[in-house]
Amino acid sequence: MPHMVGGVKFEHGHRMLAELVGLLTIALTIWIWRADARRWMKWLAATALATVIAQGVLGGLTVLFFLPWWISSAHATLAQSFFCIVVSLALFTSRGWLETAPARIMDSGSPSVRTLSLLCVASILVQLILGAAFRHSGMKLLPHLISAAVVTALLIWTSSRVLTNHAMPRAVRRPANFLLGLLLLQLCLGLASYLTRVQWGADAAQPQLAMVVSTVAHVIVGALLLATSIVLAIETRRHLASASRSVSDESLGKVVTA
Repeated sequence: MPHMVGGVKFEHGHRMLAELVGLLTIALTIWIWRADARRWMKWLAATALATVIAQGVLGGLTVLFFLPWWISSAHATLAQSFFCIVVSLALFTSRGWLETAPARIMDSGSPSVRTLSLLCVASILVQLILGAAFRHSGMKLLPHLISAAVVTALLIWTSSRVLTNHAMPRAVRRPANFLLGLLLLQLCLGLASYLTRVQWGADAAQPQLAMVVSTVAHVIVGALLLATSIVLAIETRRHLASASRSVSDESLGKVVTA
């Protein structure tokens, strides 16, 4: 084997880890299809497998076409989407999900917490796409910064709505707390990435260690934010009932009583 110089060692390690993830996903899919009776869980596992296969194809295309920004951005975005699917599988097979009954608390307020949680997922996903496009030189920084302000406002709004309602179950309050903590960390890492990449490392011949560490940490926390927002959206849909549904159920109860 030739000597691994430059970034070859990291690229080879990336491919080996990707192969390991693919093998583990195959094993997970087989296990769920054999052991889980829920039909939708089987198809969710199949979706995870299809996603990791598509991720491998995009990785090959990225190398084959010499890192075009739009393929590289799609490769990065699909990786985080796969991560969120696996997190959802872990949630749906957890003891807390299987052994805890839904709380069915009325989701009052406008917009509802359920709606806000979905907006959080969508805004973070857009933010991750814009960030990937900026990293791969396909877009300027300004759209990413504007999107970051929108994401920050939505996460603070949603988390405050959850945490100020003391009737919320722990399954909903916990991801809301995590969102706030991760948001604070992400803002700090975003500033560090900007300073090391745009300000201090603009004329560097090759990526410096501080630039690599801050950027990678920024991407990792972004993936954790997306996964946590999806967990919050799932838990709010499970434990919170929309006000319109509660009113219709109450009206139906009155009709049956009469």
